[in-house]
Amino acid sequence: MQDRYDVIVVGGGPAGSMAAFNVAEGGASVCILEKDRDIGYPVRCGEAVGELGLKQFVDIQPQWIAASITDFRLVSPNGTKIDTRFAGQKGFILHRRIFDYDLCRKAASAGAHVFTKAYVNGLIFENNTVAGVKLNHLGTEKEIRSHLVIAADGVESRVGRWAGLRTNVKMKDMESCMQYSVANIDIDPNRIDFYVGSVYAPGGYLWVFPKGEKTANIGIGICGNQTDIFNAKKLLDEFLSREYPNAAILTSMCGGVPCASPLKNAVKDGLILVGDAAHQVNPMTGGGIISAMKGGSIGGRLAAESIISRDYSSSFLKKYNDFIKKDFGDTHQRFHKIKEVISSLTDIELDGIAENVQKIPESKRTLTQIFKACVIKKPSLMFDVIKVFAGV
Repeated sequence: MQDRYDVIVVGGGPAGSMAAFNVAEGGASVCILEKDRDIGYPVRCGEAVGELGLKQFVDIQPQWIAASITDFRLVSPNGTKIDTRFAGQKGFILHRRIFDYDLCRKAASAGAHVFTKAYVNGLIFENNTVAGVKLNHLGTEKEIRSHLVIAADGVESRVGRWAGLRTNVKMKDMESCMQYSVANIDIDPNRIDFYVGSVYAPGGYLWVFPKGEKTANIGIGICGNQTDIFNAKKLLDEFLSREYPNAAILTSMCGGVPCASPLKNAVKDGLILVGDAAHQVNPMTGGGIISAMKGGSIGGRLAAESIISRDYSSSFLKKYNDFIKKDFGDTHQRFHKIKEVISSLTDIELDGIAENVQKIPESKRTLTQIFKACVIKKPSLMFDVIKVFAGV
């Protein structure tokens, strides 16, 4: 571990690895500091991605793929099932431990230094500019200097707060999540299922993501302002005992997912926030892998540019905010507005929407139609739905 790098990346997930890769490709020295002992462990998400999104960054490797997804099912509170197929692309459920490891190895091959069990516990400031980090590495306290720090330390990010950025998430935008990896269940290996309504997941949804023969990730996310009434684990346990009584739970995880709009400002003098740390999760689905890779890539390229320009000021780095807004920030803002409306629907309204959509022949159903039906109470959002699914 050197005493100085051009750029320090805090966090070795997809956002951090893509940031470090792009920094190294740009000719700057960079290290990744990961607090856990292994890259890719523990897994903290449902592991779902879209094929087209993934292809923007990597050549898809078969060892990453646990399941290929072609179908989508939505289940309303009274059990009405809406089935549709994904048009134009398929999705994947990943083996995140393998995927994250390979992504970090890609960064290392480009020249990034990678250190695990490296717990960052503070920032170094010079003239109110972030100039490095303090950390504990394998039991030894260290300091590393840098021109730039990229914070990719996830939803629990402290780096941004230490630098004075407002990274707090409103309770209504923080999903309380619980997930089990289970075996011994009968499922369609190519279909993802979503359950909505207060009977399943108040203000959020419950998911079943297949991961191969008779195995799946089954999880729940409920709105943060519902947690004084409902308990995510209790609701998930009730669902499992009811729907999959013979399921064997292999692993479990819990945590918060920030389903808010991206931070309007994710930079400070000497600092860029990427991925979950910058609230770059899709607020509609809670999925954040692809947007984290985008945020990391954009942040890494700009960091390399700033090293060449020798300008690490927020006035130079603020173009990052504009790049994010143009790439996916506006879309996420629209998703956030759609989510607000859908999360306010009653069980009766959700059942009515499902029954109306069910009347459409399955061969003609699309996700756009489903979302348009969900926002019928607020017609102005129809344009946001169309823009989102048209890629505008």
